[in-house]
Amino acid sequence: MNERATTVEGVRRTNLAEVLRLVHHSGPRSRAVITAETGLNRSTVSDLVGRLVEAGLVEEHEPDPTRRVGRPSPMVAASPGVVAIGVNPEIDAVELGAVALGGAVRERERIPVEQPGVADVVEIVARVVDGWRDGALHGVRIEGVGLAVPGLVRASDGLVRFAPHLDWRDADIAGPLAAALGVDVVVGNDASLGARAERLFGAAREHEDVVYLNGGASGIGGGLILHGRLIGGVGGYAGEWGQTAASVADVADRRVDGGVLEDEVNRARLVQAAGLTAPDDAELRAALTASTDRAAMDETARQRRILAATLGNAVNVLNPAMIVLGGFLAILRDLDPDAFDEDVRRRALAASAEGLAISAAALGADRLLIGAADAAFARLLADPLG
Repeated sequence: MNERATTVEGVRRTNLAEVLRLVHHSGPRSRAVITAETGLNRSTVSDLVGRLVEAGLVEEHEPDPTRRVGRPSPMVAASPGVVAIGVNPEIDAVELGAVALGGAVRERERIPVEQPGVADVVEIVARVVDGWRDGALHGVRIEGVGLAVPGLVRASDGLVRFAPHLDWRDADIAGPLAAALGVDVVVGNDASLGARAERLFGAAREHEDVVYLNGGASGIGGGLILHGRLIGGVGGYAGEWGQTAASVADVADRRVDGGVLEDEVNRARLVQAAGLTAPDDAELRAALTASTDRAAMDETARQRRILAATLGNAVNVLNPAMIVLGGFLAILRDLDPDAFDEDVRRRALAASAEGLAISAAALGADRLLIGAADAAFARLLADPLG
């Protein structure tokens, strides 16, 4: 193949990737809108969409019948027949979701298991995915698997350097899982992938500078997005908010001498205060919202104060446009969002807090699965016909 042909094919692949990413991350749109948003001409967009349809990556639908002005343009949508599997191993369960191109969760399952090891996760995921392949996902193309792990994950190769609550050290889960399923596997930190999901599909999609904190059974992690880019640090370990010193102004609020944030703002303490055993977030939210028990109310108030102080520090250091809270941190805020948001702003410099938005994660319990699946789609999105 001559150099010009190679160049032309390279440009076409780049344009195919741009169109697929657009409908995947931004939703269905007409050919006319794609033309306007990409700057490509109409005939090029028509050719690109046609190739993506042939590859089974997008579908075309009839335009809105209520539109009466001008020639109608077909709507282009990501294909629901292409999925990635998102997986989140936690200390009390393994959660899985089959997430289609476009970000919709087609199937979801939570398997209770205490402190799963690598072999446990591989066995559970292989069993559930095999069941989906024979049933709900029969005939569906599985592009890959993404794991959202609550721990330090090396960006270069996905090795889990340390997941303390799972007791994983230098653990390779990508290799065994890829061998079991026969698809590519990517691994990332759970909170960083949650930040990715909220930036692309959720509460932060209109913002370029975002602080994200995720609270789960294993502790508190986070993600940082600056100028629209997820910041991972040198090794990929950035965002460990739970390991920062807890901002405890009143000694009476401290529960662990010298403890870090996740020692003081802690899901297990909330579960105990609510009188529950092993609830999911929905059950915990319902119990804390309805509770009139003084001990439970005092514990939630204590954790809210410490969390607000931490976020005030984040505002002063990073000056974000938005803070997004996931997991039990969102529950703490939502018990009285106006009071909580005002407390965060009060603890920050007035100029830094101007225009600050604070929100619960819009994707709820699906945020980590969607973020992990989007990471698994990365190779396809970069080169749809590769």
